[in-house]
Amino acid sequence: MRVEIEVLGPVEEPCHRIMPEHALGLQLRAGSMEAGVQLSALSRSTFEQGEMGLCPRGSEGWVGYSEVEHLILTISDSALKAASEGASDNLDLPHEPRLLDKRLAALMTAVNAERIAGFPSGQLFLDSVEQAIASILVVGYAVRQRPARKYRGGLGPARLRRIREFVDANLEEEFSLKEMAESVGLSTAHFSQMFRKSTGESPHQFVLRQRIERGKEMLRAPEGRILDIAIACGFKTQQHFARVFRKLCGASPTEYRKEFVPAASGNTIEDDSHNVQVPLHVASLGKLSPLVRCACSTH
Repeated sequence: MRVEIEVLGPVEEPCHRIMPEHALGLQLRAGSMEAGVQLSALSRSTFEQGEMGLCPRGSEGWVGYSEVEHLILTISDSALKAASEGASDNLDLPHEPRLLDKRLAALMTAVNAERIAGFPSGQLFLDSVEQAIASILVVGYAVRQRPARKYRGGLGPARLRRIREFVDANLEEEFSLKEMAESVGLSTAHFSQMFRKSTGESPHQFVLRQRIERGKEMLRAPEGRILDIAIACGFKTQQHFARVFRKLCGASPTEYRKEFVPAASGNTIEDDSHNVQVPLHVASLGKLSPLVRCACSTH
């Protein structure tokens, strides 16, 4: 659980906000906030000290001129999962802008007092409070979704081969999950479940990894702008390509390319097993940097 104090004041223009985590808010003083789901329909609400609100992950809206100081407690997925005996994936929390609950109020007040004192009780106290809050939310507020249908087994070798061929042939284009499923004659829901069982990753993760693998191949050649490589791999922008590349490879496309391009015009040796020219500095694996070792291991 993370404990934060947020102070909102005057702004020149309203801003759009999306909650990245489930959060409880406690007003530390009376104030007001201009907010709304649409920018063109903002309204002002006033709050008294001690009022609470619940914002689930993904809730969004526009926030304008405000005079608010509140305590925010974020509730982790692990706490909700423990409170729901592992069923947190099938739970939705409602958006409650004015939450009236004496139990939650007492817990949040206790956390605020702990904060003011400098957190003398340590992490165990916060963990205990978080689990108590999670239990109250799961029992009293969570909406349980219909259990997800489970499918046995996974995709057979023939279907896996067809989906790999489909992705490889369409990497440069934008395609949908429905099109991937149709390429192997399955419904979208069935395909997603079976694909994860077979590969250990979602279709989206698989496609991103394949696009990055193609990008690595293209970056190992000196020609081609990184923007052109990004587009050829199915990314709409160079920035998105670079962000995903760094996440999966631990380096930017430019850093990765520098491991290969400088030696492209230098001395080379023949690699008969791949029928390609290999730079001399790549011939000795003992001297390779981690990036180069990663690149070589993908072949």
